Amino acid sequence: MVEKEDSKNEVKYYSLEEVQQRNSCKSTWLIIHNKIYDVTKFLEEHPGGEEVLREQAGGDATESFEDVGHSTDAREMTSMYMIGELHPDDRPKIQRPADTLITTANETSSWWTNWVIPGIAATIVTLMYRLYMTEE
Repeated sequence: MVEKEDSKNEVKYYSLEEVQQRNSCKSTWLIIHNKIYDVTKFLEEHPGGEEVLREQAGGDATESFEDVGHSTDAREMTSMYMIGELHPDDRPKIQRPADTLITTANETSSWWTNWVIPGIAATIVTLMYRLYMTEE
């Protein structure tokens, strides 16, 4: 643990390794926006259940926290559990999703799976439609 003194407050910095070690029922720490939270005492009170917090324990829970869309009250409540910040040297080590477009097509798949199969399906549908229309 590294400490930094400000004129008003003392900020405690924790390494990523220290946070990762706090992943048990006796000690549950999370990282949200590079701040460290000890949520051990909040596990039983969490509206989404303690399992949700335990799944994120010892790591970065920022994306999960934001995806849920916590209320203003919930965001204010986090200050009660904040114990420090992630050390600046460890911040780049946290893997966050890239801001890139995710496609469902496999880049290594061949062209026929992307064009020929839908083309064949369209042809079959067209033939079935014409057959149906000529019977009337």
